[in-house]
Amino acid sequence: MRRVIGGCVTTPMDAPESSQYADPEAVAAGARGAENRSLRQIAWQRFRRDKVGMAGGIVVVLLVLAALLAPLLTAWFGHPPTQFNQHLIDPLTGGVLRDPDNPGPGVDLDPWGGIGAQHPLGVEPVNGRDLFSRVVHGARTSLLVATVATVVCVAIGTVLGMTAGYFGGWVDTVISRAMDIFLAFPLLLFAIALVGVIPDGAFGLTGNGLRIGVLVFIIGFFNWPYIGRIVRGQTLTLKEREFVEAARSLGAGSAHIVFREILPNLVTPILVYSTLLIPTNILFEAALSFLGVGINPPTPTWGGMLENALRFYTIAPHFVIVPGLAVFVTVLAFNLFGDGLRDAFDPRSSD
Repeated sequence: MRRVIGGCVTTPMDAPESSQYADPEAVAAGARGAENRSLRQIAWQRFRRDKVGMAGGIVVVLLVLAALLAPLLTAWFGHPPTQFNQHLIDPLTGGVLRDPDNPGPGVDLDPWGGIGAQHPLGVEPVNGRDLFSRVVHGARTSLLVATVATVVCVAIGTVLGMTAGYFGGWVDTVISRAMDIFLAFPLLLFAIALVGVIPDGAFGLTGNGLRIGVLVFIIGFFNWPYIGRIVRGQTLTLKEREFVEAARSLGAGSAHIVFREILPNLVTPILVYSTLLIPTNILFEAALSFLGVGINPPTPTWGGMLENALRFYTIAPHFVIVPGLAVFVTVLAFNLFGDGLRDAFDPRSSD
């Protein structure tokens, strides 16, 4: 700092003349600006700095848009997902011809599976269905089942987890033991057995509508203990906080405390866990379709496409790569997006 001695301004020996000192008012204004930011604004600023999480979020948005706009995208290229193009297929081997208009002598198969302007991802062997159309329509099926099942799972897990954590006692004991039973349940075997014996129509649903309903029930109803344990642990911590004690001292009832005081503070962990649960449900639906007990053909699903592709990988390797990459990219994008949200909402993260 400069000092005035005898009317002259002097500078300490350890501070150069060009040193810049922070204005206390500017520092105070910056501190007030940081304090005035909401949790949502702070989390958004953190998330924007996470390039990997942002990339995952962008891919997730593009996948959702592709699933919602699947009919328009299909109409744009003019190849419905169930349309056969037998003129593109060699009748002897089932492979995709390199030049269907001029096949020439012998069998001349296209190693790229017919990828071109008309078919951006090529066509399936044997029947010649367009892979791009089937992939985007498969995204609709996978995201629909995974999203609805996640909503059911989160709803059940949140309600039972908050109930167990808040009331404790015998209520907590009953719900916690039910969680242990569901976690020990062989879900995949049960799903295979249940989906394999369901009739053609039940509960006013038929065909794939019934299959989707059964898959949502199985995934949502039997996976709730995972999020239920997280919510229970958070509730046990929150119910001892000062704001809950203040609400209780003012005469607030249990319903008010649970839904107006505790639940808003659980939104962040529930949101983060939901983004990480969706890819798990996508893989589960793909596994059931791969095993032949998921969505009935010819409705396109990524798991069903992989099951068909294994029989033709020697003559059409692209048939395995395309749906496999679709599953891989989708699951990876959701996981990166969920990790980015978790880091953004972590109170221990630095701004």
